[in-house]
Amino acid sequence: MSALSLLQLVSPALPVGAFSYSEGLEVLIQAATLSDERQIQDWLEAELRHGALRLEAAALKGLSDALRQWRAHGDQQARQWLIDQDSWLLANRESSEVRSQQTQMGASLFQLIKEMGHPLPQATPLSWPSAWAWSAVALDVSQSDMVEGYLYGWVANQLSAAVRLLPLGPSRAQVVQQRLLPLISEQAVWLQLQDPRQLWSHGVGASMAQLAHAELYSRLFRS
Repeated sequence: MSALSLLQLVSPALPVGAFSYSEGLEVLIQAATLSDERQIQDWLEAELRHGALRLEAAALKGLSDALRQWRAHGDQQARQWLIDQDSWLLANRESSEVRSQQTQMGASLFQLIKEMGHPLPQATPLSWPSAWAWSAVALDVSQSDMVEGYLYGWVANQLSAAVRLLPLGPSRAQVVQQRLLPLISEQAVWLQLQDPRQLWSHGVGASMAQLAHAELYSRLFRS
């Protein structure tokens, strides 16, 4: 069942509002920094190798372990560690728009998993990475699938935004997604072994684009 659960979590039909965010991609495309399929692919590769996304993916194992402890034993120390780690991950997102995205999507996913019969032990506001980890725990998704799915879902959402912003059709977007599968798998394996607090985000361009998004005169996306 875990494979089917993962398919449900990465489905574009998941009602968490991911379609309304571009995470700065809209700024880069409006500025013609990214203008074609190859540049989009290169950008996604760079973020998978160097961006803030890596810190979140590397944190998933610790988040899921703490959530299991909290659920099974009511461990308040695990709960406090979870809250601290979640706050640290959120603080690594410089843009207020992206922080709002993380909290909104997290709340939406927690609500969905609650409706599926898996509420958190206590009502605690947590962001998207923690919600993803809780979903994996609740739906019995394996650790490796949890991390791969997190990276895959992020790439899919970025490509969905690119299709709406560029003359990049859905078929070409799927070709790019397929090309990135080996890198997603490679990064997922590596990130499972890393301490997120020992990693660095080198995605300065992404951070600047995310900060600049609030100043766009005309925009389709919320980040």
